[in-house]
Amino acid sequence: MKSRAVASIAPRLVATVAVSAAVVFGATGCTFITHQATTNAYPASDGVNVETTGGPVEVRNAMVIATDDGSAGNLVAAFINPTDTDADLTIGVAGDELVIPVPAGESISLGANEDPLLIENLDVMPGATVEIYFSSGEAGSTNEIPVLDGTLEYYTDLVPDVAE
Repeated sequence: MKSRAVASIAPRLVATVAVSAAVVFGATGCTFITHQATTNAYPASDGVNVETTGGPVEVRNAMVIATDDGSAGNLVAAFINPTDTDADLTIGVAGDELVIPVPAGESISLGANEDPLLIENLDVMPGATVEIYFSSGEAGSTNEIPVLDGTLEYYTDLVPDVAE
């Protein structure tokens, strides 16, 4: 009779281990195949990241803070040069072109540690986008950059002071 009792415990033990393993892997297994959102680079504010400048300089969180009538705006963005060679970033907007040197291994933050870039002939209302060309190599890219106004308190100081 003892052998019969041992024989009936073995299937129960195997079934318990199998169910426990299914629960553990079922509850945690999705992290093995699911993409983690925290690995995605994204603009942490209202601006946009520029996909490519054709060279080493990266453009992050680019936006234009404009006057209420959209006649002028300030370009606010971060320019990052992760290489060990100095590079120039060419910015083309509203028919004007500007070259900004970005030292090797450094970043420039327009609107934070540097004055924003004034765009005098913007002619784009807040809420729309403006095409801005960025290039730090042989080829650049034209990007739709959002135009905001000073409605939000933390953008108030970035609205251009244009005498009318």
